[in-house]
Amino acid sequence: MTMRIDIITLFPEMCEAVMSESIIGRARKKGAIEIVCHQLRDYAFDKHKRVDDTTYGGGMGMLMKAEPIALCYEEICRRTDSKPHFIYMSPKGRTLTQSRLKELTQYENITILCGHYEGVDQRLIDEYIDEEISIGDYVLTGGELPALVLADSLGRLMPGVLSDDLCFSDESHYNGLLEYPQYTKPAEWRGRTVPEVLMSGHHANIEKWRREKSLEETAKHRPDMLENAELSDRDKAFLNSLNENKD
Repeated sequence: MTMRIDIITLFPEMCEAVMSESIIGRARKKGAIEIVCHQLRDYAFDKHKRVDDTTYGGGMGMLMKAEPIALCYEEICRRTDSKPHFIYMSPKGRTLTQSRLKELTQYENITILCGHYEGVDQRLIDEYIDEEISIGDYVLTGGELPALVLADSLGRLMPGVLSDDLCFSDESHYNGLLEYPQYTKPAEWRGRTVPEVLMSGHHANIEKWRREKSLEETAKHRPDMLENAELSDRDKAFLNSLNENKD
């Protein structure tokens, strides 16, 4: 399955520039993922191509109108002959996690709406949006950067995008733990050396070291993640030893 991601935005050139580079850019060229950026103003009615207006009840700023967004989404539905899972990038949304990303890979077509100004008419959200997603507890000037984060993190999970599944399945958050430390040449840099076990060639010892370091990094930086991580008896014993040494 090749996933198609449609991005509805006021700045398609910005999104195209990012999505055409590096790993995602190469994946698009070889057909491992399809990403289409839509200029929302193309679906506006007046000669000024306005997609926003003042809010009822007063208040600061402008609000994105429902109809241009609806028309754009409906056009995407026609082009794909489907009803794509429609995501609105919003600070009010559910915080994006690796586990949610894995769940989203089940969809063949996803449409992402980039908010702007003071947000989007609630009626559009109620009628069309399947879920709201946030990338953190802060506010940006627009939804383009969050949309690009979502598209990039989703895209790299698609078959054929990365060279090997281990490229993502062995890293931070994918398995509920933070990633172990990694090293490259030279073996000694400014008096700091690579752990001997990594140069030993003993794969079982290397895997044991990596697992323990992953547990150690998680306990140190994100202990909250350990509550939901799948831990073996050996993992639990190792974590207990860390706590005992700390005492």
